[in-house]
Amino acid sequence: MTSIRRAALTAVLALVLPLPIAAAAPAFAATPSDAVAAAHPAASGFAAALPRPTGPYTVGRDRLHLVDEHRQDPWVPAAGPRQLMVSMYYPARPGSGVPAPYMTTEEARLFLQEKDPGSGIPPEALSAVRTWARADARPVHGRFPLVLLSPGLGFPRALFSSVAEDLASRGYVVALIDHTYETPGVSFPDGRTLPCAICDHPPAGGQPAIAESRAKDASFVIDQLTSHHSPWAYAHLIDRRRIGMAGHSIGGDAAAVTMAADRRVRAGANMDGTFYAPVPATGLDGRPFLLFGAQSDESPGMDPSWDDAWTSLDGWKRRLTIAGAEHGTFSDLPLLAQTAGLPGRPGAIEPLRGLAITRTYLGDFFDLQLKGVPEPLLDGPSRDEPEVAVQLP
Repeated sequence: MTSIRRAALTAVLALVLPLPIAAAAPAFAATPSDAVAAAHPAASGFAAALPRPTGPYTVGRDRLHLVDEHRQDPWVPAAGPRQLMVSMYYPARPGSGVPAPYMTTEEARLFLQEKDPGSGIPPEALSAVRTWARADARPVHGRFPLVLLSPGLGFPRALFSSVAEDLASRGYVVALIDHTYETPGVSFPDGRTLPCAICDHPPAGGQPAIAESRAKDASFVIDQLTSHHSPWAYAHLIDRRRIGMAGHSIGGDAAAVTMAADRRVRAGANMDGTFYAPVPATGLDGRPFLLFGAQSDESPGMDPSWDDAWTSLDGWKRRLTIAGAEHGTFSDLPLLAQTAGLPGRPGAIEPLRGLAITRTYLGDFFDLQLKGVPEPLLDGPSRDEPEVAVQLP
C-alpha cells in the first residue's frame, strides 16, 4: 500500500471495520447489502451523542473562514491562496446560542463514502450527532489561553469535537483546524465542499511535507487570531502570551514542527503520531512537550521516532501510553463506530473511557503549562487511571 490514505487509516480501520486489516485496507468498496446489515446493526437508527464536557463553562462555537493571501495552496496550486476552515470553541454564557451541528451534511456524506461505504448511515444522522457546543453563544468576560488542534490525515476536524469542547469548558479558546485537501471534505461558507487531494496521491516530500505545511497553517491561524484586526469577533478572549498546540497522528508531528518554527507556541502535545519531521536535535528551546499514545507495537506512538524525539526534547516532558488504546482512541471515531454497531478489537479500551482519559490528561497538561496549575496526575501512575503508563525524564 503506497497511498498516504491507506498508511494513515490502517490502525483506524482495524478499530471501525469488522474485517482483518489485510482484507479491509485496500478494499474501500461498498459492502454487499446482507453483509452491511450484519456488520452495521444500528446503522438504520444511528443517533450518537458526545460526552458532556467536564469543565465549569458552557461552550460556544463559531466557524471561521481564513484566507492566506500570501501563500498559494500547497496541494492544489490552481486553487489560489491557501484557505482554511477553523472551528473556534470558547467559554460562553449559559442559556445563549443554539445547538451547534457536528458537521455539514456534505462533509458527512464524503466522510462516510471514504471511510465506510455501504454502511447505511444517513449523512444527515452523522451531521446531527449531538454536541454540547452552542452556535452564536455570547462569550463570558475574561481572557483565556489559546490551544490549536490539528487532526490526523483523513480525519475531519469534527472528529475532535469532544476534545475541543472539553478544553473550552475548562477555560480555553480552542482553534480546531481543518487542513484543506487533507480530509474527505471541508465545507466553506460559499457552499463548496472541497475533497481530499493528497489522500491517494502523496505529495512531493511525503509526510514531512504535510507536517511542515500544517505548521505554516498553524502559524497563520495564530497570526489571524492575535492580530489587532482579527477576523474573529471574539479574539479579545485570547491571551496572546499563553498559546499551546496539540495534534493527532500527522497533526501531532505538526505540533512539534510548529513549535520549532514559532516561539509563540509555549507547549505542545503529540497524540499518537509518528515524527516524520523529527524534533530538532537541539530541542524546542526548553519548552514543554507531551507524548501521548497508544500502548501497542502497531501504534505510531510506539515507533522508534518517539525514542528519538524523547532524546531530543530539552524541556519538561512526559511520555504517556494508554493500554488498550487504538490510533482512533484520541478522537470521536470509536464512539461513532460503537453507535453504528461496529465491534471494536478484542481488548480495546471502551470508547467513552478512552475519550475520558484523553480529555483528562490533555487538559491537565495545558492547565500545568499554560495556567501554572499543579497537576500531580502527570508525575506518575494513578490508581484512578490504571490504563495509563507514565514515563518521566
